[in-house]
Amino acid sequence: MFLQIPEIEILEETDTELEPMYSIVIHNDNVTPMDFVVEVLKQIFFLGNDRAAEIMLAAHIKGSAYVQSLPRIEAEKRVGNAHQAAGMLGYPLAFTIERE
Repeated sequence: MFLQIPEIEILEETDTELEPMYSIVIHNDNVTPMDFVVEVLKQIFFLGNDRAAEIMLAAHIKGSAYVQSLPRIEAEKRVGNAHQAAGMLGYPLAFTIERE
């Protein structure tokens, strides 16, 4: 009696197109309070307190700073939410989105 081994089909990986990522950049202004910027980075971009403070300071010193990379739709959603939150309080906080 012979044990039959089932045939194993080898599937080759196909090239899958991943959604392109977009960098979110925060821009410094001289009006928006630093603590508000940190809260936006924490609440909308889900960053930890230390990382949010680092990004806020980098933007304050250099004029702009990288926040994170996300697919376009998610990046637009978060940036829109951040702009809306700032606008409700009259702050000119600005973010831009750039394709990587």
